[in-house]
Amino acid sequence: MLNIGDFAKHGRVSVRMLRHYDAVGLLRPARVDPVSGYRCYEAAQLARLNRVIALKDLGFTLQQVRAVLDEEVDTAELRGMLRLRRAELAAAMAADAERLARVEARLRTIESEGTMSAQDVVVKRVPPVRVAELTGVAASYEPQDVGPVVGPLFDELCGRLAAAGIAHAGPSVARYEDTGEGDGSVLVRVAVPVPAGVGPSGEHGFGLVDLPAVEEAATVVHRGPLEDSLGSVQALARFIGDNGYRSAGYAREVYLECPEDPADWVTELQEPVVRGQ
Repeated sequence: MLNIGDFAKHGRVSVRMLRHYDAVGLLRPARVDPVSGYRCYEAAQLARLNRVIALKDLGFTLQQVRAVLDEEVDTAELRGMLRLRRAELAAAMAADAERLARVEARLRTIESEGTMSAQDVVVKRVPPVRVAELTGVAASYEPQDVGPVVGPLFDELCGRLAAAGIAHAGPSVARYEDTGEGDGSVLVRVAVPVPAGVGPSGEHGFGLVDLPAVEEAATVVHRGPLEDSLGSVQALARFIGDNGYRSAGYAREVYLECPEDPADWVTELQEPVVRGQ
């Protein structure tokens, strides 16, 4: 017989952990002194302790370990548990590899520019949303061409929504895409989220569009007027290139806060991305 201290030393675990295994019914001592309460173990129990440690090291919970040791699962179930654990580990490794790539990209930026960028890019899922929308055309993507189109379109859209008695259900959105005319002109779509139950309202002169979810979008928060957003746009593009992504669609601007002074505007730039091939 081994006392709990010696058994713990041989098993390379703590006495506290052995007491916990006893409490949860995973590894009972061979004998407990009825007077002192001291626990004693047989040397042969080291084999069970080693199996506990090995299964825990694979990432199984103590409940799963006990089920395996007490033969409450058959071979097929154990195979399934191990395959699931393999998939979990593979996913964790992929996530760690992505984090490593982001760390390396940030290091390259600091080493090349001598400073750490204050514009942090986050990849996230953008949920679907129903919007009321108006469309216009700008001569180019340049701010001096887009700005005079976007502002009046939003004013017009908000007026039509008010006339229809429809409340805003979220921050406004602007989207841009090529017209396909070959002259560099841009289709400007301004939109305001509306409640999901809002149906067609053609008599008020705006369209209803269900924007689909974007599973992965690289996003950055820009503070200040959009005329000064070039740095944020460049930060977004640099992140996409440095982290193994590629653009998967047209970008959106989401106007989170638009007070009177454009210097206080807060806009999120969102660009759909996928892993590069």
